Amino acid sequence: MEEKFVKINGLKIFTRIDGQGSPFLILHGWGASTESWIKVSDELKKYFSVICFDFPGFGKSDLPDSAWDINNYVDFVVALTEKLELEKFYLLAHSFGGRVAIKLAGRHPKKIEKLIMMDAAGIKPERPGWFKSFLNGFMANFKFLPGFKIGRKAYYKFVVRSADYLKATGIMKEVFKKVVEEDLSDCLDKIKTETLIIWGEADKVVPLEDGRLMNEKIAGSRLEIVKAGHSPHLIIPKIISKKIINFIYGSR
Repeated sequence: MEEKFVKINGLKIFTRIDGQGSPFLILHGWGASTESWIKVSDELKKYFSVICFDFPGFGKSDLPDSAWDINNYVDFVVALTEKLELEKFYLLAHSFGGRVAIKLAGRHPKKIEKLIMMDAAGIKPERPGWFKSFLNGFMANFKFLPGFKIGRKAYYKFVVRSADYLKATGIMKEVFKKVVEEDLSDCLDKIKTETLIIWGEADKVVPLEDGRLMNEKIAGSRLEIVKAGHSPHLIIPKIISKKIINFIYGSR
């Protein structure tokens, strides 16, 4: 295993590379890091050169120099692959990493051999107009009320559908708002790469309905539902790894 920092556009980025063979790049989720992929990497490294890294703002990597949006993260991944001299690679993306992968696959299809998206974010939930307007107004005008903290939690749980904003600090709060604001539904049919979609049937963060919609919109994609929540790679890493290997090489 090789662990090192690389400089990408002035930012110090932590990377971990393990195994030999075709390059296999992993994009972690919001609030996660390379650490969350060690168990899966230990399985995949038997077949690939597995490249994990911490996105700017996460793990051991530097913070972004401004409030990045998804396009900034896509440009960053492209720059990283060029730095590591990865012309083509297999791509696995989880949750927030799925947002980046959706746009990356649409813009740079020749870079990606095959795509695996697991409990991927990117579809903005539809809420009744009155409900969203009410909570937006509450957030903006009633900070002085004793129940504001409860209302704020409800806003991020039911409108944004995530409590990650409350955990974010500094510039990452602004990054989070930009990232979740964009609905990537219209980007899905631009993905022409062969795609496997893996979803935890009990996912409470990004519902299975999103996985079904992605499966419907990404031509030729395959959806596999597993007995897990939002992070199957932490609960059933060997099962997830086997599904990935079978998708790429066929049953083994």
